[in-house]
Amino acid sequence: MPFKKAEQKFSGKINECVIGVGDAAIALGGEKGLPFLSGEGNAPAVGVEILDCYPEEWEKCLVDLYGDVAKDPAAWAKYVQDNTDAQFIMLRLISADPNGANNSVENCVEIAKAVEAAIDVPLVIGGCKNAEKDGELLVQVSQALTGKNVVLFSAVEDNYKSIGVSGNADNQKVSGESAVDINLAKQLNILLTQLGVDSGKIVMDVGTAAVGYGFEYVASTMDRIRLAALGQNDTDLQMPIITNVGDEAWGVKEAVFTEEEAPEWGNQEQRGIAMEVSTAASCLVGGSNAVIVRHPESAKVIKNFVKELVG
Repeated sequence: MPFKKAEQKFSGKINECVIGVGDAAIALGGEKGLPFLSGEGNAPAVGVEILDCYPEEWEKCLVDLYGDVAKDPAAWAKYVQDNTDAQFIMLRLISADPNGANNSVENCVEIAKAVEAAIDVPLVIGGCKNAEKDGELLVQVSQALTGKNVVLFSAVEDNYKSIGVSGNADNQKVSGESAVDINLAKQLNILLTQLGVDSGKIVMDVGTAAVGYGFEYVASTMDRIRLAALGQNDTDLQMPIITNVGDEAWGVKEAVFTEEEAPEWGNQEQRGIAMEVSTAASCLVGGSNAVIVRHPESAKVIKNFVKELVG
């Protein structure tokens, strides 16, 4: 029997949010139905993560992909743009971490400026996961890149005021980060809009987990967010979702254990890619409008996955 797609009409719509500038800019969101079913809106995008310092803590199979180019963040970004399927790049400013290298805000801002100047594709800029430091860091990055339409990834409850105000004033996009909870995601969106941040400038980072590691909570949270946004026309949850998959997928034992530690599991690199692709695909089916991965092969597979489903 021929397949007949059932169409469900909703009263709500996901905001369309453009990131980047020029011909390489990407529009996220805009859909009026559940992922890959409505035939409307913009296709999900895939980005590749890089760091502002040499990725010593990454798995060797990942580091070996880049070699010496990973020692220069701007060259690394240019390499990813020119040699992978990345539609955007995420720069993580991890060297700013006070519990790590504690690089100065000024130095990190200069790195961000160099990376932005080296590429044409949109740029997502993540902090070091220290709320106090990121509150200062992302504000100064926002000011230094005024008008470049980058994504500040991400504001949390302890620093959303400074990041939100600066991002809005500097014509950037602001990501609100919550921990796999619809109520926390909604609350942060409300707080940002109450500051005066235009809802069209907000994206959500609702969190994730690697598949097999509590991902059912992620799936249910994303489902509830999208059903509320579309079915209940909840404007506080109609922001596009960006999910950083790489952190979680490359942190579980299936990706971390070497072939010497677990020879029965086979090639470590292939295991890591499989975890990353499985997690990214699950996030996209759940409602993410963009996913961030580490391995170029993962980006290639996910881009083809989206192409096949969008048609």
